[in-house]
Amino acid sequence: MSLSTDFVIRTGAFDHTGKVPASFEDSTKTALDRYRKARRGAGGDAERLITGSDDFTMFLWEPEKSTKPLARLTGHQKLINHVSFSPDGRFIASASFDNSVKLWDGRDGKYVDLISMLNGRFIASLRGHVAPVYQCSWSSDSRLLVSSSKDTTLKVWDIKTRKLKHDLPGHDDEVYAVDWSPDGQLVASGGKDKKVRLFGF
Repeated sequence: MSLSTDFVIRTGAFDHTGKVPASFEDSTKTALDRYRKARRGAGGDAERLITGSDDFTMFLWEPEKSTKPLARLTGHQKLINHVSFSPDGRFIASASFDNSVKLWDGRDGKYVDLISMLNGRFIASLRGHVAPVYQCSWSSDSRLLVSSSKDTTLKVWDIKTRKLKHDLPGHDDEVYAVDWSPDGQLVASGGKDKKVRLFGF
């Protein structure tokens, strides 16, 4: 599962003006107003949750508003290993045993193929791995996505073009985990070969 606010900076009531809130209630309201403003900038004013399952489906939720899901996302042909919101909240990436990474609309959960993408919606299936995909991680600017796979490789995808940007070989066995550094300069990966590798960009 993944929260749409994983990448949003939490804020308090104080700022550079030096104003002191008159009461605890005022400081709470100020902090909440800033938080909601940041959420609107990230694509929505409600925190969303995405869950993936080994029944090949995902559900998109707004926990603050309802206990019922907003959408049921289908399209994968095998179990889903990992789901992640992009830092800007616009996209959801899902990694699956069907050898693919899929992109979904992070705001309403609609799955869109390449034809629909021409009508202004962004989403696609990213194919290139030849074995199950274990995990994916976003660059901090939401422009790139890296995926790790049982096929011993990592692949970097350009979200704008929906195409493979870099193929990162180097592991001798399955690559279980991958993450991107906050500054976007490094990708770290860990595999069954008992190695941690760093790739520079």
